[in-house]
Amino acid sequence: MTEKTKLITPRLPRGFEDRTPGEIAAVGVMIDKIKAVYERYGFDPVETPLLELTETLGKFLPDTDRPNAGVFSIQDDDEQWMSLRYDLTAPLARYFAENFETLPKPYRSYRQGYVFRNEKPGPGRFRQFMQFDADTVGAGGPEADAEMCMMMADVMDALGLQGKYVVRVNNRKVLDGVLNAAGVTSDEQKLAVLRAVDKLDKFGTDGVKLLLGAGRKDESGDFTKGAGLTDAQAAVVLDYVAGKPPADNDGVAELAAMQALFTAAGYGPDRIKIDPSVVRGLEYYTGPVFEIELTFKVQNEKGQDVVFGAVGGGGRYDGLVSRFRREPVPATGFSIGVSRLANALKLTGNLDAAEPAGPVVVLVMDKEQMAGYQAMVAELRHAGIRAEMFLGNTKNFGKQVAYADKRNSPIVVIEGSQEREQGILQIKDLIAGKQAAQAITDNAEWKAARPGQFEIKRGDLVSAVRKLLSEQQ
Repeated sequence: MTEKTKLITPRLPRGFEDRTPGEIAAVGVMIDKIKAVYERYGFDPVETPLLELTETLGKFLPDTDRPNAGVFSIQDDDEQWMSLRYDLTAPLARYFAENFETLPKPYRSYRQGYVFRNEKPGPGRFRQFMQFDADTVGAGGPEADAEMCMMMADVMDALGLQGKYVVRVNNRKVLDGVLNAAGVTSDEQKLAVLRAVDKLDKFGTDGVKLLLGAGRKDESGDFTKGAGLTDAQAAVVLDYVAGKPPADNDGVAELAAMQALFTAAGYGPDRIKIDPSVVRGLEYYTGPVFEIELTFKVQNEKGQDVVFGAVGGGGRYDGLVSRFRREPVPATGFSIGVSRLANALKLTGNLDAAEPAGPVVVLVMDKEQMAGYQAMVAELRHAGIRAEMFLGNTKNFGKQVAYADKRNSPIVVIEGSQEREQGILQIKDLIAGKQAAQAITDNAEWKAARPGQFEIKRGDLVSAVRKLLSEQQ
């Protein structure tokens, strides 16, 4: 490389992140626990590709020559537009419709994977993030929706969050009935009303009342324009917020049926509750909607105590699969935000984000004896023990041990010429060594004591390492 060659700065694009071994291992444990609950409920895994034909992703994409607003899109050699999936539900609808004749109905599946949003990133808002979904396609009754809510509660329990969450349930049909009763007809005003209702937990009834009217000014002086309802219209919505749903509404009946199922299965309001303030997917959902809310408090960027909030949600979306087939296909499901849930578990001490144990490292004391060192590594690997031979600069013993420390290795194996002649090995317990180092301050004492180091016969390598690893756990 010449001096004039310009080096490329190693950096990630905004809105993406790298994951370390500790993070990957911790999230892997969390995902295994979620999978166990899903499978206990009879759901099976399915995996769809990261890319879908853009037209199959649905009406939520803009109608432009290059459909990249909100999604990442490319054009293939056949001049077909493809897009990175922005959720896991639209690909499921395509998969179900494409395999309609062979799949069982109802079709119960779960999916895990990355999704992509081509939007401005911000704090805690990424362009690539992982979701974990479960859906039932082909079941139209409230029983399927109730089962989703119960499964969400069981997932939270399996993750150790008992008493720290609530699954909140509402129904879009009830919300639509309230809007009709209040005489709200324009889409813009409907959206403003539902956004106001969604702020009930944050601003209380008085704050919602302001947002239903002219608007609300917060403590900083910022003004949020309201829905512009008359006092009479706002009263209808506020009655609903206060727990007085409209009479003779299909959504009310569905919620009552779901509540009966929750009660029969032993899910009390401390775990699952009907909540009129839940608002999700204004164009997307067609019936029951639900959210998992974590109820413990954390501090926001201003140092204020706030409830952690939602880590997942879902509802009934009976129109999505029907884009591909003429007959109606009911569907319901929910999605968990994996990164956000992992952050919550970390805050509650239910996620072990410690660096996983590294491999046993066989140090190289004599380059002429590489075959012998490799044989030791092979013996350990054949015994099911994670191991590697040091492959860097072998001239400095201290740097080899430092490498093992950096790899979070529990043990190093040492064989110099003297050990080889005597048919022995030195085993260094790095975990015990680190603990002993805290009590030894004198360097000469350290060298004399060689804490955590002991001698074994060469033929006892596997049994000695296995025994020490067991003791370290």
